Amino acid sequence: MIKLRGIYELVKNKIISRYIKCFECLTLGENINFKAMPHILVHQQARISIGKNTLINSSNFGYHLNMFSRCKLYADRANAQIIIGSNCRIHGTCIHAYNKITIGSNCLIAANTQIIDGNGHQLSMDNPGQRINTTDNGVPILIEDGVWIAANCIILGGTIIGEGSVITAGSVVKGIVPPKSLYGGNPAKMIKQYL
Repeated sequence: MIKLRGIYELVKNKIISRYIKCFECLTLGENINFKAMPHILVHQQARISIGKNTLINSSNFGYHLNMFSRCKLYADRANAQIIIGSNCRIHGTCIHAYNKITIGSNCLIAANTQIIDGNGHQLSMDNPGQRINTTDNGVPILIEDGVWIAANCIILGGTIIGEGSVITAGSVVKGIVPPKSLYGGNPAKMIKQYL
């Protein structure tokens, strides 16, 4: 029974990957694997680009953690960009670009991570009642090559995560993470740097 389920999942994922390649607003490299159907929302003047050999996993089947939701790729404003490099594995993650989110190559992003470059609304401290009628423009996020983001993290606008760094599970990250660093906590702080 498990073998039949595995074959079913494989065939289903091949069909989904072919279907997603039909989206005009997406630029996809070779051998992209969409495991189950992600949520994709792209403004006609925005773009999403994914490098070769990348996995976008929206299925709990065969994944070692409980994934609460499918992957979300939202570039839902004019000129918003999501750029994902090659050889990445992204599981059950929300990537929502108001402005620009860049993820390098060879990155691992575990389930239930939220990567969003905007706040949704402006602070509007002079008139909090009007906050609901405001929108934020977002500040770009850059995740460099070889970064590993563990489960249940939140990556906020204006963040730069240096090459080869690891973000521990459940962390909230805003700011600059130096290369080859172990960062964690809420707010995330340097645990150790490997130079």
